[in-house]
Amino acid sequence: MSFINYDQQNEENRKVAGRIDGNPIYAPQLTKLNSEWRNGYGTKSDGQDTNSENQPTRKLTKSAKNLIIYFSRSGSTELLASKIAKETNADILEIIVKNPYAGNYQKTLSRANSERESQNYPKIDMNVPDLSQYQTVYLGYPIWAMTLSHPMTAFLTEYGNQLSDKKIAPFMTEGGYGQGDSVDRIKEILHQQGAKQDTFTNALVVDGNKVDHADSRVTQWVKQVTK
Repeated sequence: MSFINYDQQNEENRKVAGRIDGNPIYAPQLTKLNSEWRNGYGTKSDGQDTNSENQPTRKLTKSAKNLIIYFSRSGSTELLASKIAKETNADILEIIVKNPYAGNYQKTLSRANSERESQNYPKIDMNVPDLSQYQTVYLGYPIWAMTLSHPMTAFLTEYGNQLSDKKIAPFMTEGGYGQGDSVDRIKEILHQQGAKQDTFTNALVVDGNKVDHADSRVTQWVKQVTK
């Protein structure tokens, strides 16, 4: 695996937006106005799913009843996951793919379009534990082309059979067009994988360049999930 030297990036791109399980989160799009961000077109990432300098986030305990499972390319969804983690003290499992998406938005878009057309989704590169201890599972992802991003699709296709009898709480970052059909896709995949008796909460949907201002929304949403 190749790594990007953060010393080669400017200070704006190196600014720490937050932390998750002690690891720094880099999300340069949070400093951008809508005109600069351009619904994601202006977003850079480190090309390693926000983990060029970190080990993938993995916090697993024997007693937790809540679990956050998330994929983040540019850092926004990871920051949102960190805010939910602070509210819930949930365990955390980050989705990692074998071949990370490019930091260049257009290259990622081209790859994602090809994957969607061929339905050849990325390979997952992580060890997934037995999920039976968890009652509530928070699923976090960015919206791609008005639907579920491919790493989350791949994860649910492979491990969705472990999510029976769970409360599913979807949260997502998006480029200004909403959640699309992503929640319906989750339900469809879980059904296909044999998961049964799930319940779904309302989704938390946040613009990708505004996650740093979402604290109050996160607090209210978590209250709704846990009541």
